[in-house]
Amino acid sequence: MGERLDGTVALITGASSGIGEAAARTLARAGAKIAIAARRKDRLDALAQEIGDVLVIEADVTDRDQATATVQRTVDELGRLDTVVNNAGVMLLGQAAEQPLDDWQRMVDVNVNGVLYVAHAAIEHLLAAAEDGPRKVADLVNISSIAGRRANRGSAVYNLTKHGVGAFSEALRQEFAQRHLRVSLVEPGAVITELVEQMGPEGVEAARKRFEGVERLKADDIADAIEYMVTRPWHVAVNEIMIRPTEQAW
Repeated sequence: MGERLDGTVALITGASSGIGEAAARTLARAGAKIAIAARRKDRLDALAQEIGDVLVIEADVTDRDQATATVQRTVDELGRLDTVVNNAGVMLLGQAAEQPLDDWQRMVDVNVNGVLYVAHAAIEHLLAAAEDGPRKVADLVNISSIAGRRANRGSAVYNLTKHGVGAFSEALRQEFAQRHLRVSLVEPGAVITELVEQMGPEGVEAARKRFEGVERLKADDIADAIEYMVTRPWHVAVNEIMIRPTEQAW
């Protein structure tokens, strides 16, 4: 059993669906006060109705000012910030010679810049929470992918962004370990989320064929891994979790 998160505050980005939505539910059940951020406010409002006492923040984390304001509003309205789940992301796969440059830029904006903006704004507050908090520790959890471990044709820029998130997370982990800010990385394999739908009909069909015969993970499976990371005692840091479906061999 992990520790409870009572008396702490967690911010989850990309919380309007998928892993972010599941993480918000899971961390709320663990006792944290929750702030949820995403562009689709209607989805956030529905989630808030389900969970209960939740701070809803309509924001696009690719906008530096909005990302910074999201973190600051969380601290201002909920009083502190102990946990950040940097989850917002997009996956726009395609052959490099054919893919629009706008798709590449969108992935860099969300998967890299969004992560950087939120992390930069949150670090000082997370360090403060680790020094003056009920659990003597704070957590920054960055959601990556197995695409951050291995490159595949048709996903060059997605691989680029996720490899970058992994390197960024490890460097921060080393920098803040002595100050009780745990920086962790979650690298999911095939998960049933809206990421696949973002690729359009051809991408959806390609994913269906690729994972035919594989029981894909659910968002709740990843949320369980996040909860495991952030509920360890202060002296235990789970730096990285790669989590695949049992039947996914690649």
